Amino acid sequence: MNLINGVFNLLFLVLAAVIFGMSVYALVHALRVPTDAFVSAGKLKKNLWLLILVLATLFSAGGAWSYFNAFMIVGDAQFIGIGIGIFSIAAVIAATVYIVDVKPAVKGMGGGRGGSGPYGPW
Repeated sequence: MNLINGVFNLLFLVLAAVIFGMSVYALVHALRVPTDAFVSAGKLKKNLWLLILVLATLFSAGGAWSYFNAFMIVGDAQFIGIGIGIFSIAAVIAATVYIVDVKPAVKGMGGGRGGSGPYGPW
């Protein structure tokens, strides 16, 4: 039984780390996109997306941290469960919606890349 609990603890630790990585990626992308790009694409304002993604990153970091501590201290003795629960689910939904819907809509509307001409990069 300890082996099964250890496998589940490791699985949830990996999932929590992936959710945290997605949230950080979405937050960094949202920080780099100009404010006008969100309005031009017909999406929520940049400040609202930043608030959503900061909260998602904080909740996913808390979930990953709790799994990491529990896995390192408890190990495979007992299954720790869902962790932060509904907030982790909200974090993965927010990051996924941003990456799948908002990021492609604001793509190419800035981001600080220079050196491009009228027909593409030089």
